[in-house]
Amino acid sequence: MIQTEGITKSFGSLQVLKGIDLTIGEGEIVAIVGPSGAGKTTLLQIIGTLDAPDSGKLYINGTETVRLSEEKLAAFRNRNIGFVFQFHQLLPEFTALENVMIPALIAREKPAAAEKRAKEILDFMNLADRMSHKPNELSGGEKQRVAVARALINNPSVILADEPSGSLDTKNKEELHKLFFDLRDQMHQTFVIVTHDEQLATDTDRVIHIKDGTVQLTIDN
Repeated sequence: MIQTEGITKSFGSLQVLKGIDLTIGEGEIVAIVGPSGAGKTTLLQIIGTLDAPDSGKLYINGTETVRLSEEKLAAFRNRNIGFVFQFHQLLPEFTALENVMIPALIAREKPAAAEKRAKEILDFMNLADRMSHKPNELSGGEKQRVAVARALINNPSVILADEPSGSLDTKNKEELHKLFFDLRDQMHQTFVIVTHDEQLATDTDRVIHIKDGTVQLTIDN
């Protein structure tokens, strides 16, 4: 489903990624771990097509993304990749429902269909009574669940999460982690998660250890 071949990336004279080969299957929950500066977030941004590698190839569902024009790549990203970040990055002027709808509207989905889909996802996440609330009226855990709902709105092939529970307390962290596995079990959703959370990494299907820009170890849980 996702395949990288020889991915390299440098920033000036600093080589951050030194030839990354990975294969991630549909429905897998994979954790990427490693020390700060190892290249984890850079790799996630390249898999998410937010940044381009200096060399190497990236395939998502058989599409070689580096061959796409900027316009086609943006459309491909919108349809195939969902993002969840450490800080929810919800737009403060919009309600939870409107925030979730935005990627579908960008994809030119009809507003009525986008709203219906957004309400279904928010209901699945036990947020039906919070749809009309703006981000400043939501708890930290609720904001992050809205962010996950937004990532799901276009039925993406994969959700990429960068330290998704890093800003949450223990209770909300556990609930968010459970949500990921519920989404995998019920919607066959694929997740690639950069995390420092040892418990989350232990619970995933596979842990990929990165150090000094290379894959040092892969552990099947």
